[in-house]
Parts: sequence; C-alpha cells; structure tokens
Amino acid sequence: MRYKAVIFDLDGVICNTDRFHYCSWQQIADKIGVCFDEKINDRLRGVSRRDCLDIILESHPLQLSETEKQCYLNEKNELYIDLLEQMSPADLSEEVKSTMDRLKSQGILLAIGSSSKNARSILKQLGLENYFDAVSDGTNITHSKPDPEVFLKASEYLGVEPALCLVVEDALSGIQAARAANMDCAAYGNGTKYNLADYNLQHFSDLLTIVL
Repeated sequence: MRYKAVIFDLDGVICNTDRFHYCSWQQIADKIGVCFDEKINDRLRGVSRRDCLDIILESHPLQLSETEKQCYLNEKNELYIDLLEQMSPADLSEEVKSTMDRLKSQGILLAIGSSSKNARSILKQLGLENYFDAVSDGTNITHSKPDPEVFLKASEYLGVEPALCLVVEDALSGIQAARAANMDCAAYGNGTKYNLADYNLQHFSDLLTIVL
C-alpha cells in the first residue's frame, strides 16, 4: 500500500456543518451591519474563526477594537455550538462510515486534521468521539490552514511520516496546507474545482481505489 494513514478534514468531508456556520456568521454580520452572502461564505472554508471575521469585516468602514472583535468571535461560537446540538449520528452518511470502516479493517490509520476548535464536539455528536487514531484540531495548533501545521501534527500523533499520509480535503486552504506538508491530497466536494490535488474524488468511496 502506498499510504499508511489517511487524514481527513472534518467539515465538508466527514460531515457538513456549513449551514450552521452560515447561520451564525449571518447573525454576526447583521449585528455589525456588513454584507454577508454565499460568495463571502465560500471564502471562509477551512480558515480559522479569527480569519473568518477579518474576511467578513473587509467591507466594514470602521476599524473594530480587539475587544469588540473578541466579543463577536465569542458570540459566533456560542451560536454555532448551540446549533451543533441538532447534529446526531444520522448526519454521518453510510458511504462515509462504510468507507472508513473498510480502510480501518485493512490496517490504515485514520486521523482528523481540522482547524476547528469544535472538532471534538462535532465528532461526539456524530458518535465518532473514539473512532479516529488521532485528532489534530484548532486546540493544538498555532497556525491555521493553509499553514501545514495541523496535518504535520496529525502525522506526528499517528507516528507516520508525511510522505505516507493522504489528506482528504474540500477547501482550497486545506489542499494548500496538504501540499505544504508534502502530503498527497484527495480533493472532495467543493475542493475538486481547484485542480490542485493529486486526486479528485467523485464519490467518497473512491478512496478505497486510491488507498487499498
């Protein structure tokens, strides 16, 4: 086998919480009085919460203080966490779960590589809190994607060299982070449109052909 481990981004790959992010950011944007739409939301995929706020504030005529920014960041996260409580194992597709189960059965190590600080909460909601061999997320990194730190930490936790890890990503920043980590990358969903990854997945189960 070419790869010993697969590192998955979480949101947009294992599950989709985009509607929760959009709803909570929309409320914050409305409160601040700035424009927020699908086009802006697309730019938020895979980046840190702070960077998301900076993107949203690009059209704001006034400079907000650090205290004001932190208040909005905290409020956004509280809104998002409340919405996450709606998630359940039913939000995990059968194709995703069966594909990961097959990889595990063949001795492939699985990890999460997510910039989100809520990754473990999401995994718990999905019934996957003890499923992965390692979880690298926003709580243990200094730099968010496209910096490779989150994926390099995942490979470190797994004890697998980066060259033997395959990253699965749906965001441009995540694909760039995988490349910066010298890891091969399989683009999924929205990520396939960039033509930057080593593989483009039409279906999640296509991973089996690549890895096994």
